Amino acid sequence: MEITPDVAGWAHSSLRLIELPPAGEYELETGDSEMLVLPLAGAATVTCDGATFDLVGRTGVFEGVTDFAYLPRDSVAALTSQRGGRFALPAARCESRLPVRYGPAEGVGVELRGAGPSSRQVNDICMPGGFEAEKLLVCEVLTPSGNWSSYPPHKHDDQSAGESVLEEIYYFEIAAGPAAAGFGYHRVYGPGIDVLAEVRHGDVVLVPRGWHGPSIAAPGYDMYYLNVMAGPSPERAWRISDDPDHAWIRDAWAGQRIDPRLPMTGGVPT
Repeated sequence: MEITPDVAGWAHSSLRLIELPPAGEYELETGDSEMLVLPLAGAATVTCDGATFDLVGRTGVFEGVTDFAYLPRDSVAALTSQRGGRFALPAARCESRLPVRYGPAEGVGVELRGAGPSSRQVNDICMPGGFEAEKLLVCEVLTPSGNWSSYPPHKHDDQSAGESVLEEIYYFEIAAGPAAAGFGYHRVYGPGIDVLAEVRHGDVVLVPRGWHGPSIAAPGYDMYYLNVMAGPSPERAWRISDDPDHAWIRDAWAGQRIDPRLPMTGGVPT
């Protein structure tokens, strides 16, 4: 699966997913974009610009926080995986060529957001203040079954003191049940856009503009999604505005506990 800016009809954000068999190899060119190699399931060795990183990875997105590699634009990189696996390659068009780097799992900030049935875990993989990039913003969200995340609905399509313009990709993985694949729902709405999508394992939702959320994990099925964001602003920032009709819900969290099922994976909440 590959979502390029041309496929999405926008200018900055992209995402590629690859699967490697045991002893599999993959060569990629970053072109005009900075990129991460992010294990979803499995481990890999990444070689780029004379540097080699052995990514420990993880057995699956619900099993732990992963390490990753940052690849600069105009690079050629090689991936090899002895056990095979599934890897995300989130990317963003950029101008600067930053150095290739390793991102350790212990350096990933883990946040617990919301409360009660709006509780969720956020892994800040490549976010401002945590990991340097020119344009690329990447985080993971894990939502326990029955909970809502990306809530209250919010947007980031205006350049202002309260918002930064960011194109966003949601890539979903849903835990399976004992008899069938799991599912959830995701909402995007606003002028000229109205989406209420059932999402299953491997689905993608694009957010070019408008309010987005909630992402709803059906009872019995934990939800994971990978957010890939980038935009035109010279400042790399994640600023959002809540839908004013639903912003009040944040005040309600003051009297509720965070879901005791969190954190769902390793990592110390900050």
